[in-house]
Amino acid sequence: MNMLSLLTTEQPNANTYNIDQMNAEQIMYLINEEDRHIAEHVRAVIPKVAAAAELVVEAFRKGGRLFYIGAGTSGRLGILDASECPPTFGTDPSMVQGLIAGGFRAMKEPIEGAEDSPEMGAKEVEEHGIGANDVLVGIAASGRTPYVLGAMKRAGELGAVVIGLCNNTDTPMKQYAQLVIDPVVGPEVVLGSTRMKAGTSQKLILNMLTTTSMILMGKVYQNLMVDLNPSNEKLVYRAKRIIHMATGADDVQVEQAFAAADGHVKTAIVMLLTGTGADEAKALLSRSGGFVRSAVELTGSGT
Repeated sequence: MNMLSLLTTEQPNANTYNIDQMNAEQIMYLINEEDRHIAEHVRAVIPKVAAAAELVVEAFRKGGRLFYIGAGTSGRLGILDASECPPTFGTDPSMVQGLIAGGFRAMKEPIEGAEDSPEMGAKEVEEHGIGANDVLVGIAASGRTPYVLGAMKRAGELGAVVIGLCNNTDTPMKQYAQLVIDPVVGPEVVLGSTRMKAGTSQKLILNMLTTTSMILMGKVYQNLMVDLNPSNEKLVYRAKRIIHMATGADDVQVEQAFAAADGHVKTAIVMLLTGTGADEAKALLSRSGGFVRSAVELTGSGT
């Protein structure tokens, strides 16, 4: 018997057995009913996700990087999460990276057989210089995709922290990961279509992992994303609005601080909250490790 047939994600869903006899609205209610429980399964593994975030933060503080690697939907979700970090948190694109079996072309079309090669996964790790300061998160709903396992195994051999994210228990990922995050969301609405419930759970967890890590790195003040990169008109507007919300300054003050800080939101906020110039605000941020609240507290000002 093929071991794939034993996986929870590959079982028929008794709740959707007659879905082919339903109209559009009935189908959607049924999908929604199945989706309602995903957050509960994710909640059950939050301690594992929190432990993973702490490992990521530790790597970042050593100058390390976070890599996601997966095939198909799992790989695409990793790339999506990684690609959102630079505009949201002002990170260098190299800090969080997503890798997918078959390369970038696989983002929009399936590459037959790419996920079946552990050697290709290992090669990706070597080509990206993944090593002792880095974290690699292998993502696979089944927990047994050869490309992902090959990457996890090689990353571990090179001293990286290795984390697994899957939707089944007791998978081969356990051999290669220091930590496995395994929300078991149950059989899919359509048998084996893991882009649905499994994919949704992975997206939720990746959101939590990077957002929590970035908060712990000082890239959020209050609940504002103060390290965003104002790279277009919408983001410039958002940056100035964040400065106003963080400080209560009027439009003129915000414009002046934004210009003096060369568009660096954190610097502008510290300037306005402490009454300092741009150079002193930058120095305060440097002394505080990039945390706005701590930088302000260095001057004795309230936050």
